[in-house]
Amino acid sequence: MQSPLPVRDGVNATRLRLPDEGPWDTAMDYMMHRWGHIDPQGIEDRFDAGEIVGEAGLPLDRTTPLQNHTFIWYYRTLPPETRIPVELDILHHDEHLLVVDKPHFLPTTPGGTYIQESALVRLRNQLKLPDLVPMHRLDRMTAGILLLSTNPETRGKYQVLFEKRKVQKEYECVAAAEPAAGYPGVDFPVVVRNRMTKSRSYLLAEVVDGEPNAETRIERLRTFGKAPAAGSTGMPDGENRHRALYRLQPHTGKTHQLRVHMASLGLGIVNDAFYPELLDKAPDDYAKPLQLLARGIRFVDPISGKPVEYRSRLTLSEAR
Repeated sequence: MQSPLPVRDGVNATRLRLPDEGPWDTAMDYMMHRWGHIDPQGIEDRFDAGEIVGEAGLPLDRTTPLQNHTFIWYYRTLPPETRIPVELDILHHDEHLLVVDKPHFLPTTPGGTYIQESALVRLRNQLKLPDLVPMHRLDRMTAGILLLSTNPETRGKYQVLFEKRKVQKEYECVAAAEPAAGYPGVDFPVVVRNRMTKSRSYLLAEVVDGEPNAETRIERLRTFGKAPAAGSTGMPDGENRHRALYRLQPHTGKTHQLRVHMASLGLGIVNDAFYPELLDKAPDDYAKPLQLLARGIRFVDPISGKPVEYRSRLTLSEAR
């Protein structure tokens, strides 16, 4: 459902569904029930100023009955944000697509504590493109190629490519050259298949029993660093750690799929704070980004009919 309110400061208006029934007579009563403990005066002021609207953009007031609207829209009050010290690199821009290199630590879309400090809002404001929409997402801690639609009229043609898995993605990562203790050796290239699930209430994705719904081809490109001596029980420290650069080609796109699949082989990605072990939350360390990069993306452009490929210019800091 399209918002009756335009994008403002790069951010979409928030949509709220009103309940069909309940102990609330008006839309304002329900909003007070939800958020009155935070800013009751602010809610009243917004209704008085006509800043909360329903279908067709009609302003609501304090007396608008709950049943008059199914959805209402309003602009959030944006809290101050500290700028994330990273920059986006524009690789391609035409009347249909924008292709950028998203850096580590910058989320793709607004959410949680990151609103203005997201790739989408930064680009909307920088390029004056309020209709900009991402065609896919990268985790906040993952860097690399990100495609966004600049044209609502042709957006559906690109969305179909992703829905029908006609887009080939290639990632790179740095991890240990050999599996951790207790994991079997791996004969590369290998295809990892399993069933993954992730609920909104739980931070991590999980592998569960059932028919596979996640698939990744993993290839080891090269190794570097010093291998442990024969009979050694530990890995070298510092710059001589025995690591490898891997190419990852996902056939599906489950949340955290690549990170989970690497960890399942005993090859957790360098600087991954989630897998194989969830670490205590700590402030971002910009000197230690997750060593996962969306290297490239390929597809047949639905407008030109020609094969296209976009490649990241970024490098992984631990890929020596």
